[in-house]
Formats: sequence, C-alpha cells, structure tokens
Amino acid sequence: MRTRTLAATIAALTLAGCATSATETAGGSKEMKLAFDFTDANPVVLLNKLNNVDVTRKQLIESGVTPRIVMTFRGNASFFTQTNLAAVKEAERADALKVAAKLREMKKAPGVQGLEQCNLPLADRKLNPADLMQEVKLVPNGWIALGAYQQQGYAYIAP
Repeated sequence: MRTRTLAATIAALTLAGCATSATETAGGSKEMKLAFDFTDANPVVLLNKLNNVDVTRKQLIESGVTPRIVMTFRGNASFFTQTNLAAVKEAERADALKVAAKLREMKKAPGVQGLEQCNLPLADRKLNPADLMQEVKLVPNGWIALGAYQQQGYAYIAP
C-alpha cells in the first residue's frame, strides 16, 4: 500500500511539473532557441532522447512558440551519424538505423535548424568524415559551435 501511495505521489508531482504550458515556460516569448548536445554510446538511449526532443518541438509549436533547435553530436554518439555502420556493434545496427531514420525525419521538421557532428572524435573512433549522413553538417569543433550558439541566445541542453 505504501509503495502504491509513494508511486502515485511521485507520478502526480512529475505530471504537475509538466503541466506548465510552453508559452509560460518561455516567459511569454514567441521563440525558444535550444541547442541539444548528444554524446550517447547506446542507440536505444539516443533514439529515446531524440524522440523527447521531437515531443518538445511539437509542444512548443502547439503552444504558439517557434522552436529554433540545433542538435549536436560528439563522442560516441558520432557512431550514429554515419552512413557506414561497420564501426557499430552488429547487435546495435538495427537500432542505429532507427536513429538515422529519426535524424532524417527531424532534419525536415519545422523548428529544427540543424544537425551537427563534431569532427574531433571521428579519427579516434576510426570514422570517416565522408561517411557522414548528408543531413548532418560536419563542424571542426563541437564545443566551439555550442559556445557560439550560446552567444546567440541558445540554451545548452545535455539530455
């Protein structure tokens, strides 16, 4: 009984935090700039995070706020921006293809400004910049790119 009560309380508190409209959380602004920084080594986790970004994008639009979303990929997330999956563990390739499909979908979605891959981690992971998905832009240094976005008013988010 205590477990159910505790679970219900946690669920209510969690949902209460989500009850605020995007317009309210945007401070009345009609635009929200978000820069998401992905470094996930697990394609299932990465896909879930991409889906959450997509839900966020849709919620902003539904509430009248124009999203300006940039998604950056560094570290082990770099494996999942490639067209050549040879470096991806065989057991993860099907999920890596789902990530690629989601990236292609999101690149076309209203409010998504860009997808960017940091060049720095590619060599260490034996990834070829020529194998980068066409939807993803290669940038020399993802940290510098993220810093520049922050200077333009983008909020840095590391999901």
